[in-house]
Amino acid sequence: MTYDNLDTELVNALLGNGRQSLRSLAEQLDVSVTTISNHLDDLEEAGAITGYTPIVNYGRLGYDVTAILQLKVEGPGLPDITETLHNESQTVSVYETTGDYDIIAIGKFRDTEDMNDQIKRIVADADVQESNTSVVLNAVKEYEQFSVAND
Repeated sequence: MTYDNLDTELVNALLGNGRQSLRSLAEQLDVSVTTISNHLDDLEEAGAITGYTPIVNYGRLGYDVTAILQLKVEGPGLPDITETLHNESQTVSVYETTGDYDIIAIGKFRDTEDMNDQIKRIVADADVQESNTSVVLNAVKEYEQFSVAND
């Protein structure tokens, strides 16, 4: 393997199994353990890899409701609303977007009452002009990561 593609191959190997040992990665990629360690350190320092976490099936842990919240927000209030959503423990994604809505957030909830409580807190903010909430009926594809292409 050439070092030109090592970072990409290393990221892809970790996507397959983020718990692999440095030795296992080194054998798989045909480089030394030190090389793997140095490249991992560089990827982490650059922010390309920010952690090694499990993929959680929230439904199996009792969070049976997934909701998508779309918000139109008064311009100056955008940072405050995104910060509020970011700090909600059950919000798993927050996006500032173009199009009809300024913010799209995705949350996981135990039930509709739990969902309703959080949404009411958010939309009560005076900067929220309009909201639209969709409840997910079936997650066909969720939290899927993809292999990084070589340049």
